[in-house]
Amino acid sequence: LYLLDNPVVQTITGKVYQETAMDGRRKAISGYNVEELGTGYVRFAEGLALDLIEAWAIHLDAFEGSYVVGSEGGVRLEPFGYFCNMADDLALSGTFDLKNFNYRLHQLRDNPDAYDSPQHHWVAALQGRVELLPTAELALNTMLISEGIYLSDKLGREVTADEVRASSVSTAMRV
Repeated sequence: LYLLDNPVVQTITGKVYQETAMDGRRKAISGYNVEELGTGYVRFAEGLALDLIEAWAIHLDAFEGSYVVGSEGGVRLEPFGYFCNMADDLALSGTFDLKNFNYRLHQLRDNPDAYDSPQHHWVAALQGRVELLPTAELALNTMLISEGIYLSDKLGREVTADEVRASSVSTAMRV
């Protein structure tokens, strides 16, 4: 969501599965109640869309990884790559040496430590060295999508962001 500038959610379609066989005694003792697989499709304002899949247990070795694609090109996050067409029809598939890039950043740029971890970034933001990322807004949008996937599965249809908000029950603790 951060890479998409935290767009406004319009609708969500989702399905969750708890189908994998498990030893009944072990399931009873553990209280196991977690889906193995969740899938979702989210429509955002500005014509953006997101499909997602999350699995705790699935009969597959790995997923391909995350990517963002658009009319001008695409980026795959792991392994990092950039893809586009140049000079009309020349397809470019670019890879980058992120290890050396990270080294150069730490040697040549201001505040490179601010991007080493979320904790480093938080401290640097508190010190006024970098702008704080909108993590609260990103988290709320992420939870909206997550709740929407479960609500969509329960109702068996696409749901709107307003429907998700209306059905949401706060679990906030009083302090």
